[in-house]
Amino acid sequence: MATDIKDTAHAVDAAAVMGLLSSRPRLLALGEPTHGEDTLLDLRNQLFRQLVEQEGYRTIAIESDCVRGLLVDAYVTSGTGTLDEVMERGFSHGWGSCAANRALVRWMRAHNDGRPVSDRVRFAGFDGPLEITGAASPRQALTALHGYLAAHVDARLLPCSASTLDRLLGADDRWTDPAAMTDPTRSVGRSEEASRLRLLADELVTLLDVRTPQLLAQTSRDDWERACLYGRTATGLLRYHHGMADTSPARMTHLCALRDSMMAHNLLALSARGPALVHAHNSHLQREKSSMRMWEGPVEWWSAGALVSARLGAEYAFVATALGTIRHQGVDTPPPDTAEGLLYALPQDHCLVDPRHLAAALGDPPPAPRVSPWFGYASLDPAHLPGIDGLLFVKDVLRS
Repeated sequence: MATDIKDTAHAVDAAAVMGLLSSRPRLLALGEPTHGEDTLLDLRNQLFRQLVEQEGYRTIAIESDCVRGLLVDAYVTSGTGTLDEVMERGFSHGWGSCAANRALVRWMRAHNDGRPVSDRVRFAGFDGPLEITGAASPRQALTALHGYLAAHVDARLLPCSASTLDRLLGADDRWTDPAAMTDPTRSVGRSEEASRLRLLADELVTLLDVRTPQLLAQTSRDDWERACLYGRTATGLLRYHHGMADTSPARMTHLCALRDSMMAHNLLALSARGPALVHAHNSHLQREKSSMRMWEGPVEWWSAGALVSARLGAEYAFVATALGTIRHQGVDTPPPDTAEGLLYALPQDHCLVDPRHLAAALGDPPPAPRVSPWFGYASLDPAHLPGIDGLLFVKDVLRS
């Protein structure tokens, strides 16, 4: 079996990835089984540079706050701000502290220097303004959307004034109280003010939609796309806060689904811009249902990848990443009867494998997934191989 896999293992590069696909996808999703490891992020950076130089890709989208990501995009496209500022303020989840993310932003800025606007590479976050401890206030997104519309449409068409939004929003710490994640009674998501804001946000998004021809004539497409992002984010955050106030057993399942729905809508919007590399956890990009054990028990939901793939079909491709060891996190040599164990016998430090060949080597029925010794690492489930277009394997993830 190992000989068959060895014969189909390729170097990790853009040409090898494209060789596994029937055509160049509009969204090429590269998953990772754990976060924060520069070994994996360095491979991502290398692949993105090759996709830009060889395949015409012009955007990278990562699992980070979509609104904060606008700061990074402004820096890489036009030099707005400084590298230190955008690494501190342009990322969520602590990703700004990763050396490989800093190297990515620095390369993008250097690549764009002196290039025409149409040839510049772009950066995007596609996650909502969410953390495991809670969600942001919808203030920034709502007021930015209102301000864009107020500057370009008849004031009589606006559903409310900026002062009304400010009054209904109240203090931001009402929305960001971390206790609300585990105690729904602490959430303001189903208050009278929040219910009113959901209606107003919907009316603002509708106004943005019906005035699209006028707005595109009066402003740049980038300005209009940014307003659309604010609209998606405002309505998504208000839905999420409404879900946080839910006291039913389905609460966490619903919140996980809402987060990936926000991701999916951001990715679909990015797909209209042109081909993009998408990078996030495997569980957000896979075509199958995702699952996680939370403090309220196990939850399952359709991932962003599943939602986008259902819309885009072959225009969406998913390359998952599996790994052998992360010894500094207690993840040691995988058992030989697992998918990772079979791949670990290969001589390469990292390689790209056709998942169809791996599935054939594993047999039918496939073996059970590797038991994950660390919560931060998700094993490859061999049952998911039919939904994977390519598999990147990294033998050893070393401490950065």
